[in-house]
Amino acid sequence: MARRLMRLLDGERPRYAVSEGEGAHWLEGSFGRWRRGGPVEGLEGFPLFVPCEPTKIVALARNYSGHAEEMGKPLPDEPIIFLKPPSALLAHGGKIALPRLAQRVDYEGELAVVIGRRAKGVRPTEAGDYILGLTCANDVTARDLQKMDAQWTRGKGFDTFCPLGPYLAMDLAPGDLLLRTWLNGELRQEARTREMVFDVGEILAYISAVMTLEPGDVILTGTPKGVGQLKPGDVVEVEIEGIGALRNSVVREGSGED
Repeated sequence: MARRLMRLLDGERPRYAVSEGEGAHWLEGSFGRWRRGGPVEGLEGFPLFVPCEPTKIVALARNYSGHAEEMGKPLPDEPIIFLKPPSALLAHGGKIALPRLAQRVDYEGELAVVIGRRAKGVRPTEAGDYILGLTCANDVTARDLQKMDAQWTRGKGFDTFCPLGPYLAMDLAPGDLLLRTWLNGELRQEARTREMVFDVGEILAYISAVMTLEPGDVILTGTPKGVGQLKPGDVVEVEIEGIGALRNSVVREGSGED
């Protein structure tokens, strides 16, 4: 089993911990430069928090041929990237809020890559040296607003529109993992990461040629076919082989639910 990096709510304070086999230990120090602390007692009693603190979230569009086809778009010749704000992050178990401004909001299950050290001008073959771990993500999208706007910042950037977690798998290769998305227990998306148009090495090289990636930054690697609409009361799960499942429920913005 891969080592799992977790961010746990210890009272009001998020703290990092790592699980190895049966036990878990707290981590002390700065992100990616930790020292091992004491054991985590009663691990199951700590709520999971978003497993990293990115300065930016860089996402890919049309990185699976099936999704490009269902959107009626051609495959890109090079990666298409866009940004989601860190304020969009949502932990495992949190509630996706459907905004009043949008008429249609879709789920998009994805593999997320979390950066472990500063990356600039990375070669594709070096990508593994800069990756701290992998996790599940949901690139929630206000589809009607995305189609309306020339840029996707609004349609992709609402609060709660980037569920991420439940934790990072630290010793897992990204090249051939099974990704599934479930809506209310019904399988809606299923693909293997080897089906990506651009693999993780190519993605990291492309992005790091444009911008410096900092420890904790997140790359969303694109969604396969099968995206669909979310409605209040839905439960959406993104499950990735070797990582686990990211589970979130859906509410209407301003419904009063926590």
